[in-house]
Amino acid sequence: MELFNTKTRKVEEFKPLKQQEVKVYYCGPTVYNFAHIGNLRTYVFCDLVVKSLKFLGYNVKTVMNITDVDDKTIRDSQAAGETLKEYTEKYTKHFLEDIEKIWITQADEVVPVTGLIPEMVRMIQTMLNRKNAYLAEDGSIYFDVKSFKKYGRLAHLDMKGMKESVRVDNDEYEKDNAADFVLWKSWKESDGENFWNETFTVNGEEVVLKGRPGWHIECSACNMKHFGAQIDIHMWGCDLVFPHHQNEVAQTEACTRKEFAKYWLHSGHLTVDGKKMAKSANNFYTIADLEKKYSNIEQELLFRAIRLSFMNGKYSDSVDFSFDKIEANINTLNKVDESVKNLSRSINNGAKSVSGISRDFRNEMQVVVSEYMARLEDDFNMPEAIAEFHGFVKFVNTWIADKTFSVEEEMALMDMYETFNTVLGIVNFDIIEADEEIPADILELLEQRNAAKAEKDFDTADTLRDALSAQGYKIVDSRDGSYVEKV
Repeated sequence: MELFNTKTRKVEEFKPLKQQEVKVYYCGPTVYNFAHIGNLRTYVFCDLVVKSLKFLGYNVKTVMNITDVDDKTIRDSQAAGETLKEYTEKYTKHFLEDIEKIWITQADEVVPVTGLIPEMVRMIQTMLNRKNAYLAEDGSIYFDVKSFKKYGRLAHLDMKGMKESVRVDNDEYEKDNAADFVLWKSWKESDGENFWNETFTVNGEEVVLKGRPGWHIECSACNMKHFGAQIDIHMWGCDLVFPHHQNEVAQTEACTRKEFAKYWLHSGHLTVDGKKMAKSANNFYTIADLEKKYSNIEQELLFRAIRLSFMNGKYSDSVDFSFDKIEANINTLNKVDESVKNLSRSINNGAKSVSGISRDFRNEMQVVVSEYMARLEDDFNMPEAIAEFHGFVKFVNTWIADKTFSVEEEMALMDMYETFNTVLGIVNFDIIEADEEIPADILELLEQRNAAKAEKDFDTADTLRDALSAQGYKIVDSRDGSYVEKV
């Protein structure tokens, strides 16, 4: 298996630190508002990486933080007149609901960082002891970038022109402003009741500092608590390479003196109709916005179409989102659903060919699986993996129509759909059960319609078809006969 490592800017063979368990960490949301589709695209990427690793046989453990204290959460909770805990728990709940809708599996550990204050204090104290951090006159503790010789390597910064004695206490800033960054932020009146009184030892003397953690130390402490000094893979979007991920490396390695993460994976941006997403451009969307726009579409189908839209591009590249693409993916998934239903009906009706699984069929399935796995092992190449899936759907449709498969082979094909879906998450097998539960009165109307059609009484046939449609069913005519399915 090969992947592109942001740290080296090279495609490398994946070799986990230990075969028993692959440790994977990804940054969680800052829960000050609803997640937008750009955020969700990145979480789909993280989900695909984890599911691909598990599919390929790795034992994976995952951790994700929830940033429930920072500049934004404090600012917006106060504006809303809510406590920080009330405010962030509300948006944490919304976030977890949103990712579930688009078939993202939660991390094994989802960790609110306000529960990590002791771990953060210990790490900051270690950095103070080793002279990687210092207490400034404003009562905040800063990381001394000059003390960490490898600073800038992950983000590929040129640190030669860095100004001396410059500090930054904002959570987010640009590369041009690279400087000593805050680990513990002294209390300001604007923080209100959001502070901790923690004891630090500075130059041999104990001091109690009223304040709160900086953003960057949160993920380092989360990793330290749940994974220890080293992890295999750290991932999120490319916008966090600097300063957040670069600062994570500095903090963690200053404390452990070991390589923090072996591999760094970063997804590209999500654009909307070729433009950067922004509220001012009226192209800023949440899941709730898409639900409202497509209220006439079955929600489960819409969520799968959204997920597929985020997957139709190499993860490291920018992916463009548009309503046209959502609608095209809805049509694509309707065809996939129809294929699954047809396969289920054929299994239930019994095979017309000889029983058993032929050698040719077995060989064909081995080729399908090996090709699919090869795409996943090629730096999680989802466009090509999805192309393999669509090729399989076409294969199934062609041979089902020709009644070529035995019932055992058809059951193996259904298993293959489930194999693909382990990673892709775009097939809904609940439609099979729903398709089988057709009320008796609906089936009677279908029989009457088929009888009218056979007698060439097309007016009556059309009337009965409309009656079925009014009750939420459509007629599907095939070479095996006609049947109804719920719309």
